[in-house]
This record gives sequence, structure tokens and C-alpha cells, in this order.
Amino acid sequence: MSQILEVLMLVLFGLSWPFNILKSIRSRTAKGKTLTFHFFIIVGYICGLGSKFVSGNMSYVVYFYIVDIVLVTTDLILTIRNIRLDKVRDREAAAS
Repeated sequence: MSQILEVLMLVLFGLSWPFNILKSIRSRTAKGKTLTFHFFIIVGYICGLGSKFVSGNMSYVVYFYIVDIVLVTTDLILTIRNIRLDKVRDREAAAS
């Protein structure tokens, strides 16, 4: 039962990331986002994944951690891109 609840947690957290990724792609801005937030989320997922390795309880739950880490990392990469785009826009606005 605990694995089912853990998977539900991971799935529900994971469902938000595709929407966030889509918003990052469409908005092309990093306003309202921080790299620190992404870092803490990724580290949290890595700690959860690490607990599976340390406990030896390697089950299908590991795949949900990996999927969530990939989704957050994707949004992190888009946020970095959007920070660069924001800087370019800011420079162009300052030059005009």
C-alpha cells in the first residue's frame, strides 16, 4: 500500500510539470520562476530515488522518480533559456 501511495504522490506532482513546461515554452520568459526552486525540487526527487537504492526497495516506483526528474530538468533548461531571452529583451529595451 505504501508504494501505491508513493506512486500517486509522484504522479500527482508529475502531472503539473507538463503544464509548467508548456507555459515556459509559450511565455518565453522566466519572470516568476527561480533556479533555486527547480534545484530544490530536483534534489528532493534525487533524495527520494536515493532512498530506494539505500533501502534496496527497487521497484517500479523508481521509474516515476526518473520521469519526474526528467520533467523538472526540462523545465529548468527552459527557464535558463528564458532567463537569457529576458536579458536580451532587457538590453534591447535599454538600447532604444
